[in-house]
Amino acid sequence: MAKDFLQTLILLILVTDPFGNVPIFVSALSHVSPERRWRVIVRECAIAFILLLLFMFFGKSFLTALQLSEVSIRIGGGVILFLIALRMVFPQEGGVFGGTEENHEPFIVPLAIPALAGPSSLATVLLFSSDNSSEILVHLGALTAVAIVWLVVLLGAERMQRVLGAQVMTAFERLMGLILAAMSIEMLLTGIREYIKSLG
Repeated sequence: MAKDFLQTLILLILVTDPFGNVPIFVSALSHVSPERRWRVIVRECAIAFILLLLFMFFGKSFLTALQLSEVSIRIGGGVILFLIALRMVFPQEGGVFGGTEENHEPFIVPLAIPALAGPSSLATVLLFSSDNSSEILVHLGALTAVAIVWLVVLLGAERMQRVLGAQVMTAFERLMGLILAAMSIEMLLTGIREYIKSLG
């Protein structure tokens, strides 16, 4: 059980990528007053956690009700991630997720979704659906632990950026954009392969 917990924890950390989201959070919260930033971070992390929890327990039923397949989620997620990756590698005015009004406080988009609870993380937790109570406890525990990691990393995001410097964080963001582009293309190709197999 401890091994399964550790594997699930590592997988969720990789797909939600809190360290890669540091520049995104710092940029999105730049117009928010300093005394409110920690509250916004806690709120957005809570929203992302609840959404992933709902997908873990009810995701497959939701997709079935909408007549959506995991293949369509994978292909759609790949396209969205690729567009985000392009903005990370080739910065545009308004940042990774487009322009925001001055003094605008982000709500749900883009921090909770898709920064933390993005297509890849939603698709991942769909795989954790299980009728086994012990497996459910392991996955729930791992998701809770990941939410704590989010809070620790993102509450210290500004301090981390100050220590490393703007240039290092910009270089890191572009590197993460390149990796994200590769991941998104892989996700898209996998979805296309699965769709072609389903035709046969």
